[in-house]
Amino acid sequence: MRNQVQLIAYVDRLSGGGVNVLQQLLEGPLAGTFGGVHLLPFFSPIDGSDAGFDPIDHTQVDPRLGDWSDVSRLGEKLELVADLIVNHVSSESPQFKDFSARGSESPYAKLFLTYDRVFPQGPTEADLLRVYRPRPGLPFTYATLQNGERHLLWTTFTPQQVDIDVQQEEGKAYLRAILTRFRDAGVKLIRLDAVGYAIKKAGTSCFMIPETFAFIAELTAEAHAMGMEVLVEIHSHYLQQVKIAEQVDRVYDFALPPLVLHSLFSGSSQALATWLRISPRNAITVLDTHDGIGVIDVGADAQGNAGLLPPAAINSLVETIHERSAGQSRQATGASANNLDLYQVNCTYYDALGRRDDEYLIARAVQFFAPGIPQVYYVGLLAGENDMDLLASSRVGRDINRHYYRAGEVEQALARPVVQQLLALIQHRNTHAAFNGSFSVETPDEHSIRMRWSEGEQWTELHADFANRKATVQSSDPSGIRTMRVA
Repeated sequence: MRNQVQLIAYVDRLSGGGVNVLQQLLEGPLAGTFGGVHLLPFFSPIDGSDAGFDPIDHTQVDPRLGDWSDVSRLGEKLELVADLIVNHVSSESPQFKDFSARGSESPYAKLFLTYDRVFPQGPTEADLLRVYRPRPGLPFTYATLQNGERHLLWTTFTPQQVDIDVQQEEGKAYLRAILTRFRDAGVKLIRLDAVGYAIKKAGTSCFMIPETFAFIAELTAEAHAMGMEVLVEIHSHYLQQVKIAEQVDRVYDFALPPLVLHSLFSGSSQALATWLRISPRNAITVLDTHDGIGVIDVGADAQGNAGLLPPAAINSLVETIHERSAGQSRQATGASANNLDLYQVNCTYYDALGRRDDEYLIARAVQFFAPGIPQVYYVGLLAGENDMDLLASSRVGRDINRHYYRAGEVEQALARPVVQQLLALIQHRNTHAAFNGSFSVETPDEHSIRMRWSEGEQWTELHADFANRKATVQSSDPSGIRTMRVA
């Protein structure tokens, strides 16, 4: 993949239109800004119960956005990232409707995972308590099918998202058909959404077990044969994340967002520097995504292994986000909102920092200098604020950071100084040759960090002082050393 910054966007929420309108934006006001774009679920429909992550038809573009030829044209200009929603499919899908109508006689009966297939002899209390789920309660939904059959369906996330049995041939064929459709459209990178939950086995946590790695390897081999790379989306303890990175093409650096916030809130560079010395070099780096700001990635695990931050620091981090956002994040997080996630704070990254431009730009500079390929979420690109109206309307916590931008709003946001400075940082990250070289990190003192990239005689260096909220970038240049003030 190109070693350049990528955009993450819902097609209709940034451009106010379809794929063609988004392409016009990326080739117009944002021309040359991104090397690739992660198109968040654009499948049919985009407005289900989970913003497209519950597809009725994963092989069809929602006609309100365009068609596969539009996606292919965009892929001729930018490298495309698309979501392979591995774990589940909508209860409104044709496959599930056929299963509901015909029950065990349906050709799709084995596509959907039921309670008894994992626990044929019945589980013990310990078995059920061992199952890991990112939300309260057990991952099962009682269902009476149209033909009268009754089942306990495995539903990791919501009752409308029915888990697939990916170990059955029916499940493998379902995923293979999506991969083929992606290949034909020119997709370069497949994001395996919720893949950590895909394999269920009695007596285990049913999350990132050895069989999960075997499944990822099998799916990756299929993607490679079709000319595509694979990105694994896993929230887990940082040591597990390092191990996962050794076995896959690319993994998210989900520890980076909370660690950058911690550094800016506390004035300390130590935890961030510790992580950057060992973080996966094949990472996709983010500060914000369509989900919330994760904290599990810097915390201790269930076995008692210490995290990158102690519990008190994590509590302080979460409370500071709530304070900086004037309580808005609290309204969108935990029991205050639906789509409850136990390990995320729902808030725009700009609001998490109290809309302080200098700190926001320092955060982005750290992201762009961290090892990996950076992705910038569309709301973050425009230094977007919490959408409290959308939150009030939907009562879905993550909608606070999923604003629908109209064309005029995009133009106004692009003209803001903080966004212009962010675009300049992106340009530097995309064009300086040193980012193709080697990385090092130092801490001159407990409050500062120095991140450096070198390639031959080319070099670029970020020096950030978290205590005083100041940062500069210095770089080699044909005319001498060039200095860019970040904050």
